Parts: sequence; C-alpha cells; structure tokens
Amino acid sequence: MVEEQINLLAFYKGWDAYQALLIKAIAPLSSAQLALRVAPQLRSVGENVAHIISGRVSNFLVLGEADAEIALLEKWDVDGAPPRSAAELVRGLETTWQMIQNALVRWTPANLEDIFVDGQGENAPHLTRQSIIWSTIKHDLHHSGEVSLTLGAHHVDALDL
Repeated sequence: MVEEQINLLAFYKGWDAYQALLIKAIAPLSSAQLALRVAPQLRSVGENVAHIISGRVSNFLVLGEADAEIALLEKWDVDGAPPRSAAELVRGLETTWQMIQNALVRWTPANLEDIFVDGQGENAPHLTRQSIIWSTIKHDLHHSGEVSLTLGAHHVDALDL
C-alpha cells in the first residue's frame, strides 16, 4: 500500500487568502497612493509592501528556497531603493508567494523541526523551519496591517479582512 504524503499547505490555510487580499488592495494604487504614509518617519505603503517581499525572501533564503532571481527581490527594501509601481509590487508578492507555496507543498510535518543557522559564526541563531515560517507569517501580517492603516488613514480602500 502506498502511503499518502502529507504536505504543509493545509497547515497554513488562510495565508493564501490574506495574500490575495493584499494584492487586491495594492494592484489599483497609483504612485501617489503608494507614497502615502501616516507619519514622515514611517514607511510608505509601497515601502511596506517592498519590506514584506524582502522579508519573505530573506527568511526563505535561510531555508534554501530562494533562487538567484528571487534573491534579487531582497534588495527592494534597502536604503535608497527606487520606489516600485503597483504592478512591480504585485509581481513581487506573487513571485514570493509562489516560492512559499512550492516549499509548503514539498515539506512535510516532520520537516518543521529541521534546524537552520541564520548567519555565520558560533553565535548565529539556530532556528527551526517552523519558527522561520511563523516569523514570515507574523511579518506579513504586521506590515500588511501597516499598509491597511495607512490606506485607511488617507481614505483609500484598505485590505478587506
């Protein structure tokens, strides 16, 4: 008898819906709307989305999942990075989401306890796959909330959660 392999996609059901809502909110925005911020020292809407994309790449690089092309998206969040259009941000969200989905389909519950070293040197943190996935989800939710707050503060349709 062939045993069915259980993957992790069902464990994280709902993240996909949140991704779709974020894209729906970002796709129609103008460059002026992407530049909105709630305070001068805080990230703009576009900067927050670029930060979400960069964070996904950064975390999944630790897991060995981001190829060279995807790894370039990590630089979207560096100081002095050019502002991205809504279409670019949507492509970045879709590309990183595809990377995440591909990984979740391959991984099994047993893989959640795999250990990864984040950085170099003897003091580099050792993290489980589970902790890195949850860190990515928390990061997505936190900064998507900032996007929603900023859009709402400026009377622009925010994420419909």
